[in-house]
Amino acid sequence: MACLSTSGRVVCGSRRQQTHKLLYQLFGSRPGYTAPSQSTGFSPPRVQQQAMRLCHGLSFSMGRDYADLLPTTHKCSQTNMRQHSSVGTQQPAGPVRDFQIDPYIILDDDLKYFYDDVRYLLKSGTSQPELDTIASYYFDGQGKALRPMVTMLMAKAINYHLNNESHQLVHKQRQIALFSEMVHSASLVHDDVIDQSDFRRGKPSVNALWNHKKVTMAGDYILSIASIMIARLRSDDVTIVLSQILTDLVQGEFMQLGSRETENERFAHYLTKTYRKTASLIANALKATAVIAQADDNVAEVAFQYGRNIGLAFQLVDDMLDFVSSTEQMGKPTAADLKLGLATAPVLFACEKYPELNPMVMRRFSEPGDVERAFELVHKSHGLEQTRFLAKKHCNEAIRLAQELTESPYQKGLQVVADLVINRMK
Repeated sequence: MACLSTSGRVVCGSRRQQTHKLLYQLFGSRPGYTAPSQSTGFSPPRVQQQAMRLCHGLSFSMGRDYADLLPTTHKCSQTNMRQHSSVGTQQPAGPVRDFQIDPYIILDDDLKYFYDDVRYLLKSGTSQPELDTIASYYFDGQGKALRPMVTMLMAKAINYHLNNESHQLVHKQRQIALFSEMVHSASLVHDDVIDQSDFRRGKPSVNALWNHKKVTMAGDYILSIASIMIARLRSDDVTIVLSQILTDLVQGEFMQLGSRETENERFAHYLTKTYRKTASLIANALKATAVIAQADDNVAEVAFQYGRNIGLAFQLVDDMLDFVSSTEQMGKPTAADLKLGLATAPVLFACEKYPELNPMVMRRFSEPGDVERAFELVHKSHGLEQTRFLAKKHCNEAIRLAQELTESPYQKGLQVVADLVINRMK
């Protein structure tokens, strides 16, 4: 039975105890390791023997034919990925769900006070109460916390791989995880201004409660506090890697604002925009955890490509859910992208079967009835199945990359993340 949490906020004691026992099985004889004991009733003694890097209950059946989707450089490939699939939109990803590892539980100590720490940083950086209130609005613990969770999983998987698990290193990597979530939330604040959103995460958007100028400045403030935090790490290499995230975010937004490319270029443009707006943040945050750990280039590239694939899969699923989930499930209006004039993967795949969508895409669904007709044609086509099929390919590639690291609960957690991404419903 799978022990998977989609939020990491509510877990039962027995599941936590099982996970900590598994941690002790894998790490128990590693020098200096003491298993977590909070609320578990399980507190093994500190031992000093050589670590047992054994695998319990791990079984994957994943083909290797997806490797050609991933380029060796950090640029998005223009390989034709438009392959037909009969994969249903609600089918499970596969045997990954047999795991008894919940990524949020094994990272409990790292994530427990995560949002408290973000709010403290924001509050301590200003004497303006309203600025603090606006900047802290989305740090209420109601998000998925995917980015910090994956960042810390990769950090600890790399540390185990390098046999370097010092508290000082983990603290630095946690700062990178904080940065990733702060930049993500700042981008949401700015998106709300650009898109004039009224609803996000099941509550009024920040844009609906305060004026545009204050909201924009609050987003800038979050970025400034996050940047100061990273500067204190005193690592030029890490700063360069994380700065790329901000560069990509802005370029991705510009690509989205001015997207009227030809039909043949449209899908490559979409993938590049998706990488810059979503996947770059995860990919470069994970790479930064490897850089701060002084990992070699090969390990840093594994971290980057894993994050890139998870990020692309996450956004592909998000674009699919915009057509199949309810407003209550998503916490934001559905068919939002069409209403904003955006053609995402389900629409672009549907264009192959229904060419009448092409002129709608070019005019950004601006004429009366465009949104409703496009929504109907996407559901009549194989666009949703093809989108999920492509997302699953990226998840399978992420699993393959994670398997290049030494086996540990964190390395297994990275593989479980792929299952969480492909099967999420919000």
